[in-house]
Amino acid sequence: MKKFEFDYSKYKKEIIAILKEASEVDTLTWNKFRKILAKYPKDGNQMFSKNQLVLGYEGLIKENHPDVPKDEALLAKIQMKPVRTQSGVTTVTVLTKPFPCPGKCIFCPNDIRMPKSYLADEPGAQRAHRNKFDPYLQTYNRLLALKNIGHNTQKIELIVLGGTWSYYPEAYQIWFIKNCFEAMNDFGEGVDKREEKLANTINLDINQNDYSDETVRTQTYNKTIAKIISGSKDKSLQRSTWDELFYEHKRNETSNCRNVGLVVETRPDNISIEEITRIRKLGCTKTQIGFQSLNDSVLKANNRGHNVDATRNAVRMLRQAGFKIHAHWMANLYGSTLEDDISDYKKMFTDDDFKPDELKIYPCSLIESAELFEYYQKGLWQPYNFEQMHKLLTETISLTPPYCRLTRVVREFSADVIVEGNTTSNFRQIAEKSLDERGITREDIRSREIRKQKVSRSDLTLNIYDYTTTVSSEKFIQFVTNENKIAGFLRLSLPKKTTGLIEELNDSAIIREIHVYGNAVNLGEKKKGKAQHLGLGTELINKAVEITKNEGYKKLAVISAIGTRE
Repeated sequence: MKKFEFDYSKYKKEIIAILKEASEVDTLTWNKFRKILAKYPKDGNQMFSKNQLVLGYEGLIKENHPDVPKDEALLAKIQMKPVRTQSGVTTVTVLTKPFPCPGKCIFCPNDIRMPKSYLADEPGAQRAHRNKFDPYLQTYNRLLALKNIGHNTQKIELIVLGGTWSYYPEAYQIWFIKNCFEAMNDFGEGVDKREEKLANTINLDINQNDYSDETVRTQTYNKTIAKIISGSKDKSLQRSTWDELFYEHKRNETSNCRNVGLVVETRPDNISIEEITRIRKLGCTKTQIGFQSLNDSVLKANNRGHNVDATRNAVRMLRQAGFKIHAHWMANLYGSTLEDDISDYKKMFTDDDFKPDELKIYPCSLIESAELFEYYQKGLWQPYNFEQMHKLLTETISLTPPYCRLTRVVREFSADVIVEGNTTSNFRQIAEKSLDERGITREDIRSREIRKQKVSRSDLTLNIYDYTTTVSSEKFIQFVTNENKIAGFLRLSLPKKTTGLIEELNDSAIIREIHVYGNAVNLGEKKKGKAQHLGLGTELINKAVEITKNEGYKKLAVISAIGTRE
């Protein structure tokens, strides 16, 4: 396996000087870091990259160089986006190929270079495009990039995005996941099959310049993409069997690069018992599902293609099957108002049919390729201004309960493609700062993650947040500090009916998720003060067992990722 090549030994003096100055700064912003880098250039006229500094730091530590600062937080300071691994695992996001979608949503962008709803300038989409949407290449290259900048790659949450997963052919689904697992397994073993995989990629050869935004809106994304796919290379290359996938699953159970979570993205009207069974066979443990709105008239006005009852049924079934539910919710849709949106958000956490575990808030952005652009031209719809966005986000963030993680607030579209409306990429930080200044507590999980904070077991208290859903009583069991920072949690579901959707879950309570926070560390490794290795996971499970017995359930099931089975 090739690692980023850099001979740090030639630049020890400069690297040590940079490390020393960086370690002395409490909060190292990018601007401060750039000034330090400029003082100690590489070869007299270049800035050291973070990749090079991480490799230099690791090399100097291995040789026990006396001048290197002994500061555990230093690596996190010089890493690129260290937050990626401060939730205890490393996330790898991959995209499926462009493919027809069952939806006809007027707000959805139509970039034919991408799977439906994605734009080519989004970071994850750019990586997928460079790798020709090949799952092996996307996974392997992302792992290599993360490893080269100092991130742990032994525990991986794999997030599969792109249009509607359930609409892709089953053989493609199996092939895609099989190749992701094969990449993780090979990476862990130091095996590199990227050249072989590259030789067998299918090049859709899509040039966005051949299709204007108006043309795609008129002809529809589906017709355009279907025509391109019909003329592509032999599609038999993108097929695998269940046995081939299960072989890679088995390898991953003891791999040095294990999958500890698998997420797919789909629509409520595509969820059925058969679909739930299939994605579970693939190794899925969480679904990203587009609620978008909980108002039937808004869904209809936006040509969503399903009603709220479809979302109700989907969430009930997924919860009964033990899945974690990661919802997408959109504000500022055609036919809605700011007051309607805030009311809709409240409904999401007061109506027992919903109550998602995680959530992305996506205020609608105006993209020229979306059908909504025509509504805007006719004066039928307007994007929210700054004040409206600020009110929306401060209200919704403050309304989010302690058991829900706000994964993202505002979609990462480039300002260049947004015709009109919000182009502020850090609106979450603006809203959170405003709430803090007003003394309003933020209770969502992401606001409370312990991240780099060192803790001992005596610093933590176990408490339980109870809430109900239509199909279950839920217990969010969490270890928190005196400041309510969360070090670990477990989602225990107590079904109201003893007979569920899946025979194996009859008379069973279900652990839907267990998560211990802190920077990701190696399998079997222990680090003093790290929440991941205080034995919190064992305590959480023991508490779940105790509750299960007291509540009269005969069994306790755990939805587990492939790499956690051992």
